[in-house]
Amino acid sequence: QSLGKDHPDVARDLSNLAELLLTTNRLAEAEPMLRRALAIDEKGFGKDHPSVATSLNNLAQLLQATNRLAEAEPLMRQALGIDEKSFGPDHPHITRDLNNLALLLKVNNRLAEAEPLYRRALAIDEQSLGKDHPDVARDLSNLALLLQYTNRLAEAESLMRRALAINEQSFGPDHPEAAIDLNNLALLLKATSRLAEAEPLLRRAVAILTQSLGPDHPRTQTGWRNLEHLLAEMRGVSGPPPSTA
Repeated sequence: QSLGKDHPDVARDLSNLAELLLTTNRLAEAEPMLRRALAIDEKGFGKDHPSVATSLNNLAQLLQATNRLAEAEPLMRQALGIDEKSFGPDHPHITRDLNNLALLLKVNNRLAEAEPLYRRALAIDEQSLGKDHPDVARDLSNLALLLQYTNRLAEAESLMRRALAINEQSFGPDHPEAAIDLNNLALLLKATSRLAEAEPLLRRAVAILTQSLGPDHPRTQTGWRNLEHLLAEMRGVSGPPPSTA
């Protein structure tokens, strides 16, 4: 009403509302808002502005969530190109784009293409933010999960333990971020038949998630399922596959 329907502040509001709709799984309602926000930003700032890159990323995330990977990928690559041009190829702002694109490639089973993007994001954040920054922990976890998926378990374990140490130092030992790291490390230990080492990590993860997020939160429920599956395997009973938190 005050600024007009094509003002950049309206695009911001549309993106915020769309994010809430995404969180509540109302994807069909969110998509036209994200497309409108992108159109406003392109018109207001030009197609090579960082705000446009953010809008492209937001829309690409929705397309990925609805399994339209072929539509999402060029938007992510466009966003990365804009941010590289705007900030430079080694700026920490572009690690968001690198991680998003790498995840899409991983989901699409293009692991050899995803790995150098994850490694590049890690190198940029270590250089720019320091080796103990929470964003570095995120990068380490992303790369470690890919390495685990490609059966490079020793390298993956080292990265997971480092991510856990960073998040415990940054957020405290009882933070949900630490619980996610504990869960993922426990699943890797399970994959290497080190069940007795995995059990206390999963128990600690479940306790943290229950305390922090509540017993009915999806991540807490995932932790419980993983623990139950581990205990069943320790008893020699098979069950469904575990999940990362």
